[in-house]
Amino acid sequence: MIRMNKNESPIKPLSTETLTKLIEKCDYHLYPDVAYDRFRKAYARYYGNTFTREQITCGNGSDELIQKLMLIMPDGPCLTLNPDFFMYQDYARQVNRDIQFVDATPELSFPVEAVLDKIEAVQPSFFILSNPHNPTGHRFDESYLLAVANRMKQLGGYLVIDEAYIDFSTPLDIALEDHILVMRTLSKAYAMAGLRLGVLIGTEKTIQLVRQIEHPYPLSALTMAIGIQLFENQADTEAFIAHQRHLSSRLKAILQQYASPHMTIYPSETNFVLTAGPQAMVLGRHVEQHGFLPRFYNDPSEATMAGFVRYSIATEAQLDRFEQVVKEWSERHDISN
Repeated sequence: MIRMNKNESPIKPLSTETLTKLIEKCDYHLYPDVAYDRFRKAYARYYGNTFTREQITCGNGSDELIQKLMLIMPDGPCLTLNPDFFMYQDYARQVNRDIQFVDATPELSFPVEAVLDKIEAVQPSFFILSNPHNPTGHRFDESYLLAVANRMKQLGGYLVIDEAYIDFSTPLDIALEDHILVMRTLSKAYAMAGLRLGVLIGTEKTIQLVRQIEHPYPLSALTMAIGIQLFENQADTEAFIAHQRHLSSRLKAILQQYASPHMTIYPSETNFVLTAGPQAMVLGRHVEQHGFLPRFYNDPSEATMAGFVRYSIATEAQLDRFEQVVKEWSERHDISN
């Protein structure tokens, strides 16, 4: 079964030869204190030194960073969107932090006025949302996010922007301030999901707040060795990202060409595409029967997403087969109707 349900990269960023060399050189018998500073410096340089290594803290995937934020943010509720990344609510419940939601419209949109009204009603200590948004793939623009950030600043709270999919989109042009944090993961575009590496960026003052509960050695030696390899070899990594963006464009084109006459295809600035409508589930079950597993929303906690189906990128060869399966389904659907 080909997994199209977890928004993972279908390809690896490093050759077996390169990975073998990294393992051979990896001092995994020593604590990786020097490597941690080197990784943060390489990461900052890769992104044009628009922030410094002192403005970065890392975790065992962005999941750990979400959990840390639930622990370290000031007292008060966390506010997020519904739907959004389900781990926000899971980690809030783990640490007994109240979490409240801005519910989507039936079209899965979040008008900024509704968000601002909810902030006023809930008075959250921090607001967290994914951008581009999971599961719709929508990118909230700068004016939208600044409106939210300014309202949170007025409350003495924080805005956390989870940019898990930003490398498939256009980077935000927003200056970091003490009340704004940006979270990223290397699980998507950088294909390190199994190695677990998340990054949190903010002002030095705010990052120091989070680092109060940072582990002495937050990442393994091998994880950082691979991360350093990626960010110190910018040209190779950018080519790798470009190929995944191509795969994303191709997935969108397949669904737009063959599925859009029968269902809603949501515009996406991510590595996945969301579908909706009575025929979305029919197509989803059809491709599942042909060896592709899309993301279904069957859990009672996901009632908002019932009837939606999401697809993430696959390899070129897998997309060749996926295209054939979707095309055949579409042609039979046209004949039967």
